[in-house]
Amino acid sequence: MTDTDQYQRRFTGTQTLYSAARFAKFERLHAYVIGVGGVGSWVAEGLARTGVGSMTLIDLDVLVASNVNRQLPALDSTFGESKIEAMATRLRQINPHLTLHLVDDFLTADNVKDLLPSRAQVAAKQAAGEAVLVLDCVDDIHAKLAIALHCRFNKLKLVISGGAGGKIDPTAITVSDLRDTYQDPLLAKLRQRLREHNINRELKEKFGLRCVFSSEAPKFDTTCQTGGLHCGGYGSAVAVTSVVGMVMVAEGLKLAAP
Repeated sequence: MTDTDQYQRRFTGTQTLYSAARFAKFERLHAYVIGVGGVGSWVAEGLARTGVGSMTLIDLDVLVASNVNRQLPALDSTFGESKIEAMATRLRQINPHLTLHLVDDFLTADNVKDLLPSRAQVAAKQAAGEAVLVLDCVDDIHAKLAIALHCRFNKLKLVISGGAGGKIDPTAITVSDLRDTYQDPLLAKLRQRLREHNINRELKEKFGLRCVFSSEAPKFDTTCQTGGLHCGGYGSAVAVTSVVGMVMVAEGLKLAAP
């Protein structure tokens, strides 16, 4: 069996479901996964298993024992390894044709313009029949704000993860515009910060930012003040973080490769 035959067999089910024409769009999609943890690792997995052609993984963290309960690459054999390197090893076995770019860094307001494409770069890719998708899987509000502002200004397709900490019911995960999210302290902070930047200050119009979040009330713990995705004080469950990730994949494909 040739390499081409092997590749086709890997994604026969995907092409049958979505159609060959839409699968071709997946192959021409470049996805930026920011944060490769409890949500982002599942996002990367889902994208690879759907046949997405190019992916950039952005994270500076390493795998530790406390990641085991929710992060896909966290194994006894990978402790101490870079998260993006561990995921890359796995993703290449899923799809050897996948083009991977690894950024061993945390995204910040200072480097976002260097790590994510500009409006001109996106336009050039579109002219070449390619698409770009950004998936925000981070729990740092400063990074979330930088991502949202950059994507909004540069007209990048973006899907944002809400906070998964303190949630146990995966059936409560839903999708809406940032304006309409609730029971999510992290997204509430993002709304507030965007308003401070004079974006949708009166909250009358939608932000145009698609969010995947849980409508379940979080189980608060006074020892945790961040409201983040992976807060140890909140606690977290793979049944929730993985589903958030897979819903982000589905929403991202609808948005960037319809």
